[in-house]
Amino acid sequence: MAILATLALVIQVLSAIGVIVLVLLQQGKGADMGAAFGSGSAGSVFGASGSANFLSRMTAVLATVFFVCTLALAFLANDRRSGGEPASVMDGAVPAVTAPPGPGAPVTPRDIPAPPAPDAPQKSGGAGDIPK
Repeated sequence: MAILATLALVIQVLSAIGVIVLVLLQQGKGADMGAAFGSGSAGSVFGASGSANFLSRMTAVLATVFFVCTLALAFLANDRRSGGEPASVMDGAVPAVTAPPGPGAPVTPRDIPAPPAPDAPQKSGGAGDIPK
């Protein structure tokens, strides 16, 4: 299973790089407008319309390969978890221990202890104690 996961990961990375390169090679929709008025070069290696079809088809193929590899990696990761490993990345995590700040460290409001609550005034319960 580890060889299959490694192979899928390598294919996924290569297809992602290929998609990025092919998207950057393609012309935008506004590029044809400039060529219609004589500015710029309309010719290319694949012809005027052939490059768009070839590049867009190759982009679609590499995008499909990328998504298939992503689904395969997700399936392999889920299959590996059922073999007794932790079900989540955080399941085996150890909580961090925070230490008090050392000398010269900035003091935050969290580091200052809260003042003690003032004592509540004693009520006698009589009607004469109520101020007017």
